[in-house]
Amino acid sequence: MSDSSLKSKTFKGLTWSLIDNVAGSGITFIVGIILARLLSPTEFGIIGIVMIFISISNIFVDGGLSRALIRKIEVSNNDYSTVFYTNILISLLFILILQASAKIIADFFNQDILIKIFPFISFLLLINGLSIIHKTDLIRRIDFKTQAIASLIASISSGVIGISLAVLGYGVWSLVWQLISRYAFNTILLWILNKWRPTLIFSTQSFKELFGFGSKLLIADFINAAYKNIFNLLIGKVYKVEQLGLYDNANRFNTILTNNLTSVIQKVSFPTLSSVQEDKKHLTSVFRKFTIYSALVSFPLILGLAAIAKPLILVLIGEQWETAALYLQILCFYGILYPLTNLNLNMLNVIGKSDKILKLELIKKIFFIPIVFIGIYIGLLEMLWASVIYYYIEFIFNSWYSEKYFNYGTWKQFKDVFPILLISCLISFGLWSISFVPMSNILILLSQVLIGILMYFICFEKIDLVEYKEIKAIIQKQFTAKQEF
Repeated sequence: MSDSSLKSKTFKGLTWSLIDNVAGSGITFIVGIILARLLSPTEFGIIGIVMIFISISNIFVDGGLSRALIRKIEVSNNDYSTVFYTNILISLLFILILQASAKIIADFFNQDILIKIFPFISFLLLINGLSIIHKTDLIRRIDFKTQAIASLIASISSGVIGISLAVLGYGVWSLVWQLISRYAFNTILLWILNKWRPTLIFSTQSFKELFGFGSKLLIADFINAAYKNIFNLLIGKVYKVEQLGLYDNANRFNTILTNNLTSVIQKVSFPTLSSVQEDKKHLTSVFRKFTIYSALVSFPLILGLAAIAKPLILVLIGEQWETAALYLQILCFYGILYPLTNLNLNMLNVIGKSDKILKLELIKKIFFIPIVFIGIYIGLLEMLWASVIYYYIEFIFNSWYSEKYFNYGTWKQFKDVFPILLISCLISFGLWSISFVPMSNILILLSQVLIGILMYFICFEKIDLVEYKEIKAIIQKQFTAKQEF
């Protein structure tokens, strides 16, 4: 594949992947804002507890096998069918485990409602398992348009269900059924839009080959997810469930950018980089481009979010959530590195070093242990600030392997993204200063957003950054082509 063809295909993938994430998470986020005005932090805290166990269980359902399929150069229907049946069997197993554990979990958090919720919410695992191969097939073909259509319809439909139930007074159950319906609609639509169907084949050879790579990712993902969810676990147990609701909503605002940007970059970069994995020089060049592209988008957006956090929270979900604004600002300080950290980790997937990923996760989590003790014995804010330090250490660890295998490590990456970081910090500081102007919160927020967009384009138009010009040229080309059509 030529470099220009790769850029064009990558950009189209990025565009539709971004639309997919906006359609899925973006609309769900808007629905969440409406629900936050109708429900209490405690009800969001209960769902936060439930999702600890759902998110960890989903890692086992996937088992790292989807990434093993994406990375594999030639994939047969035997491979797809084998992984499909594996996903289904594991999802059924974890449904039984969650339902059997519901009473124990409810007693641990002192929330009896969990006993009633888990028998329903656990079926998210099966619904997700039914669609993993359909999504994997689309990712391999860098077809994010189909996923975007499914996400858009599913998010809107489930949003209507969740809001309607909340208005009717169903409380936490409105959040439960909003989640279940979103997963269900998305899976049904993927089956309709993607014509792949499983055959009655289970290949032991295929499973062994894919699991050899995926098993290490499974363990690494489990360790990573367990440590990420330990915040929710600690807050839900040590502090009040209401505090978990406040943190969970702050994290929702943070992840709408960090996780979605990371997801977009990973979904597009993995198949794109995998397609050139045999040409190390070209692979490193594309990796560097993705690093700078990522910084161009993530730095100004996430630092900008930190600057507007308080008026944003107050305007969108109300004064009962004001404490969440401070949590959000702290989360943004490590959120800026999240897409880059995962991109570095993704490079090890591309070259088949899943054993190194497992080793990295084990080493990094040793540094996470003090954060847990800070959360238990000192305080919630101190724990969040300690996590900021941890995530910077995590980036250094991940990029160390990038230096080893691609000669593009921490220092080289920092030099490439430093101009973007500096400009983004200056813009964000200016926007944060506006929050002290004596105006209503909505006027402050509108002023910050409009001035931030204007300052971003003025600053990046003035500096000589090749990657910015490339993105701009591709966007203009796409826009011109659509007009001519």
